[in-house]
Amino acid sequence: MTVFDSLGVRTIINAKGPATRLSGGRMRPEVADAMADASGHCVDMAELQAAASKAIAQATGAEAGYVASGASACLLLAAAASMTGLDPGRMARLPDTAGMKNEIIMVRSQRNFYDHAIRAAGARIVEVGLPDRYAGAGVRDAEPWEIEDAIGERTAAIFYVADAEAQPPLVEVATIARVHALPLIVDAAAQLPPQANLKRFIAEGASLVAYSGGKALGGPQASGILAGRRDLIMAAALQHLDLDVYRDLWQPPESLIDKRKLKGMPPHGIGRSCKAGKEEIVGLLAALRLFIDEGDTARHGRWLDVLDTVASAMGAIAGHRAELEGENDTGAVPQLVITLGRAGAATRVITELLKGQRPIHVDPARRGRNQIVINPMCMAPEDARIAGSRIGAAIRDYGG
Repeated sequence: MTVFDSLGVRTIINAKGPATRLSGGRMRPEVADAMADASGHCVDMAELQAAASKAIAQATGAEAGYVASGASACLLLAAAASMTGLDPGRMARLPDTAGMKNEIIMVRSQRNFYDHAIRAAGARIVEVGLPDRYAGAGVRDAEPWEIEDAIGERTAAIFYVADAEAQPPLVEVATIARVHALPLIVDAAAQLPPQANLKRFIAEGASLVAYSGGKALGGPQASGILAGRRDLIMAAALQHLDLDVYRDLWQPPESLIDKRKLKGMPPHGIGRSCKAGKEEIVGLLAALRLFIDEGDTARHGRWLDVLDTVASAMGAIAGHRAELEGENDTGAVPQLVITLGRAGAATRVITELLKGQRPIHVDPARRGRNQIVINPMCMAPEDARIAGSRIGAAIRDYGG
């Protein structure tokens, strides 16, 4: 019996992947053990964040790092840090940015729901470029000169959503940011694996990079990493930590916060609602170590084993096709794509899988193409066998 049984909440088989609405992924026992250990002790949170900064810097190649309650929270802190710097007066005013540099440039094709985190800090997004390649009207997207043309006296930062298809290339955007002495914020929430992406974005010129802690890293769902320049991480920390303390009694580690650079103590900042507890920080650091130690090849093999179990449990189904995507790319998350033979069958099968005492959630993104996608990241081997058997049965009953 699980704790969810006692609450009357159904547990699910998550074949969709680490989506927040499905409670994210499954933590390894080592991560849960680290969180349980942390829960039994009290620490100074600035000291803990300083230790986290050191570990994140080593993993990412950044000058410093920080842990907040998710990648979106890290983006809010990144935007706030870029607009305020180390000025406590500006920190106190957010999200009121009147008279401040408050414009953050973003390529139009990179807009998504999560840029709300940028606006929540008080920033105004300045869009550039027309994504003809997505609209079907042509092949072009934003170009570097358009980003540079948008820079003005109120520009606070440039924002970039990392993706294999993102344009212009990050290195070209980084050159513009460097020439104009502007922070470059990179949203890399879902850009792991490959493991090399932990260091790639800093190496290519990013000032701040946000990663989700609860996706491929396998950390707590309510955790995220912000890595980047030491001064910007300090500004983020000052707008996140509990600062209800006398200045003369406050002794934060200088590696995280150098009090000598402050003209005064800022009040509780706009990032206080993004709080990460000691349990989440310790759990995330444990997950980060495990992620690095496992490596892309072993991780990819583990995920392939899960998909093989699903496919074997499904069995052969006449008129339908199951294919592996990303089978040979160890830097990607492999997926099992099931193409159904009868038009509209995908929605019927997906709906059927959601019924019962233990629903199965698959990825419905391609149902318009009559396909069901299975993501292995959040399934245990026993889940894979059950999922495969029920998916096969549902296709036989509703997919023909």
